[in-house]
Amino acid sequence: MEERPDHFRTPIWLWGPHGQTVVGRAVRSACRFSYARRRVETPDGDFLDLDGVAAPVNGPIVLILHGLEGSSRSGYMAQTCSLLAARGAWPVALNFRSCSGEPNRLLRSYHSGETTDLGFVVDLLRRENPGVPIGAIGFSLGGNALLCYLEESGPGTVDAAVAVSVPFDLATSARKLEQGMGRVYTTHFLRSIKDKIREKADRIPDAARLAPTALRARTMRGIDDAWTAPVHGYADAAHYYAACSSASRLEGIRTPTLLLQAEDDPFLPTETLDRIRRFRNPSVACGFTRRGGHLGYLGARSTNRLWAEAQATGWLMDRLACDTED
Repeated sequence: MEERPDHFRTPIWLWGPHGQTVVGRAVRSACRFSYARRRVETPDGDFLDLDGVAAPVNGPIVLILHGLEGSSRSGYMAQTCSLLAARGAWPVALNFRSCSGEPNRLLRSYHSGETTDLGFVVDLLRRENPGVPIGAIGFSLGGNALLCYLEESGPGTVDAAVAVSVPFDLATSARKLEQGMGRVYTTHFLRSIKDKIREKADRIPDAARLAPTALRARTMRGIDDAWTAPVHGYADAAHYYAACSSASRLEGIRTPTLLLQAEDDPFLPTETLDRIRRFRNPSVACGFTRRGGHLGYLGARSTNRLWAEAQATGWLMDRLACDTED
């Protein structure tokens, strides 16, 4: 893989990975974007909420995917939509099932390797906008799902893609979140996930059957064993992790893709990134930085404070512009 130079510079007072991760989230909480919502019905009787600009523009379409328990309202999503709109693109933020502010109808929702809904939305946008370039940006879990989709779907479905702060190996990431500060992040995620489990248990019998064990979970592996895996057709967490980790998919990607990843990401062990570096795929550019945390990337310069979003949109728009000219 092509490895891009590390141009990211942190403020001198914010070098640490946890500071970048936590402060980065706090800073982004002020980011806003005025969305127009579109609800689309899925083939299995559920729905997806797509948030974007009020009307299509003449530029390329960019589909944006959030992370675990995020949504279009997440700061990094709003900032990315704002930057894309300023560049003349049509941003479309996909809220995964159960994440748009309204519970989805079915037992299933979303997970790190769920690509059916992503493929459905890409196909819909292609049919409705023939000849218009389509790009995609995925953050964290959304980045992992995007990489899985690119490998499965092959070239031509998406014209270019960026994946930011990806948990490439779900098993090692789950172990990392069981250590030190990882337990704090896990508590945050589990609180939101368990609220959704309780809501589903009140109206769906299969959810009520799984809920007691799931609600006792104290780790991501525990919740994946008791809930994510059985709800989505996997035998257990190990099966789910093996099937849905994007690390094993990178060699098969044929879409121009940029990986933006910090070496100090507290959600991912260093040895996992060493494995990623060993892959050889000319379609995938490796944008590794020494620092940045997980979806942190607070830059030293006020003009480029939210560095990851600026890098992702700039790289992607350069490639989609080429497709427009062709």
